[in-house]
Amino acid sequence: MEEIEIKKVTEINENNLNKITEWMYKWWGKDEMHTFEEIKNFVKHSLQENRLPQTYGAFINNEIVGMYQFSYEDLFVRPDIYPWLANVYVDEKYRNTGICRKLMESVKENALNNINSNELYLYTKHINLYEKFGWKYISDIDTYNKENKIQRLYRLELI
Repeated sequence: MEEIEIKKVTEINENNLNKITEWMYKWWGKDEMHTFEEIKNFVKHSLQENRLPQTYGAFINNEIVGMYQFSYEDLFVRPDIYPWLANVYVDEKYRNTGICRKLMESVKENALNNINSNELYLYTKHINLYEKFGWKYISDIDTYNKENKIQRLYRLELI
C-alpha cells in the first residue's frame, strides 16, 4: 500500500469534500433527517485551523481515505463534557489496512498540539477497539438514538 499521510484538513478539493460528505450523509446524516447539502455545509465549516471543530484526514496520493474530528459537541444529551473525538471513519474499501490504527495513533499528539484540553471523550458501539489506543471506558450511555441507543462512553487523558 502507498504511504498514508495524516494531516489537519483546512482546505479541501471538491472531490474529497464530496467523499467526506457522502460518508457522513450515509452514516448518520440521512438518519438524522439532514440533506446532503446540510452535511456538506457541516463539513466545510469543520475545517478550522486554530479552533474547534477541526478535521484530520488520512490521505493516500492526496485522496482522503479516512478521517476524524475534534468537536465541542457530539452527543446532545451530554453537553457537560467536551471536547469530543467524533466522526472516526475509514472508507470501506480501505478498512483492515492499518488506516484506522494510523488515525488513532495520531489523535493524542494532534489534540495536545491543537486543542486546549487535558482530555477527550468519545462514544461508540465498538468494544475493544479504542482501548487499544489508551481510551478508558467510563460507562454505558443512553444516546436516545433510534439505532444503537445504548453505547459506550470513553475518555482519553491527554496529559
